[in-house]
Amino acid sequence: MPNVISTDICIVGAGPVGLFAVFEAGLLKLRCHVVDALPQPGGQLTEIYPKKPIYDIPGFPEVLAGDLVDNLMKQIEPFHPTFTLGERVEEFAKLDDGSFRLLTTDGTEVQCKAVAIAGGLGSFEPRKPAVENLERFEGGKGVHYMVRDPEHFRDKKIVIAGGGDSALDWTNFLANVASEVTLVHRGTTFRGAADSAEKVKNLHEAGKIKLVLSSNVTHLHGNGHLQEVTITGNDGVAETVPLDAFVPLFGLTPKLGPIGEWGLGLENDAVQVDTVDYSTSTPGVFAIGDINTYPGKLKLILCGFHEAALMCQGAFKYIYPDKKYTLKYTTVNGVPTL
Repeated sequence: MPNVISTDICIVGAGPVGLFAVFEAGLLKLRCHVVDALPQPGGQLTEIYPKKPIYDIPGFPEVLAGDLVDNLMKQIEPFHPTFTLGERVEEFAKLDDGSFRLLTTDGTEVQCKAVAIAGGLGSFEPRKPAVENLERFEGGKGVHYMVRDPEHFRDKKIVIAGGGDSALDWTNFLANVASEVTLVHRGTTFRGAADSAEKVKNLHEAGKIKLVLSSNVTHLHGNGHLQEVTITGNDGVAETVPLDAFVPLFGLTPKLGPIGEWGLGLENDAVQVDTVDYSTSTPGVFAIGDINTYPGKLKLILCGFHEAALMCQGAFKYIYPDKKYTLKYTTVNGVPTL
C-alpha cells in the first residue's frame, strides 16, 4: 500500500525557514506536512554546522545552530506537523482543481492545497574526495558520507577525513563509541569551531584518538567490503591501516535537483518569486529561503523567517480565496492548536 498523506501545505525542505513556516501556517490554522531529503530536520544547520554559533537571530545574542533547530521544533509542536524525512520529492503535478500531488523517491504521495519550497540551496549531495576505489565501497560496503546512526560504528575502527565542523564534531562524539578513531586532515589547522578543534587535540594527546595532519586518504582496499585505507602525507610517505569504515566529511554540494524541472521561473538556479507573498510563476506554489531570488535578496535565516510569514498569508488566500483573514497578534490571542 502506498503511503498517501493529505494536508493543506506541503513544505519541501525542513531547514530553519521551512520549520518557521510551519509555525506561521499554524497561526492561520493551516496543516503542514514537511518533506526533506536529509534524515533529520534542520537542513544545513543540523547536517553541516550544528555546533556553530549564529549571531544574527533576533532575541538571541548567540545561539548554536543545533539549538536553534531544537527551539524551532518546540515552537511548532502545538500544530502537530507531520514529516517525511530521508526522501526527496521527485515528481510534482498540479491538478485540475488547483491542488497538488507530490511523489517522493520512496513512493510517499503528498496531496496538498499549496506547496512551499523551502529547500535552502536545493537538495544536497556529499562532496567526494579524490580517493582511489571510493565508489567501489559505497552502498553499505564501508564508505559513509553521513553519520545517520552513531551506533552503527559501535566498537569499530573508523577513519574520518576532513577539517570542518562535521569532521571535528563526529570525531569527538565517536571517540566514545568506536573502538578506534583516526582523523585525517590535509592541513595543520581546522576550519571548524576552535572549541571542537581543541577537544580533538586533547583526545589525541590523551591517546583516545589518532590525529594525522598534513595528509590525505588516497586509496581504499578490500575484498567486497572495505578493509584498509592508505594514508599519504604531503611529504609522499604512505601508510596502510586496517579499518571497518571510512567517513569522508567534506560538506555537501547543493543541487537544485528535480525542482528545476517543475516549470517554475528560474534565474541562476534559484526560483524567481514575487515579494508580495513569495509566490512563483505557478499559482499555489511559493518559494522561501535561500532557494528563491528577487531584487535585493539576502541569504540570511532572519530574512527567510520574514518570507515565511508573508508566504503563509499568500497560501491562505490561495487556499481560501473567499475568506477574509484578520491579523491576530500572538501577544493577544496566544498560540492556537490544530
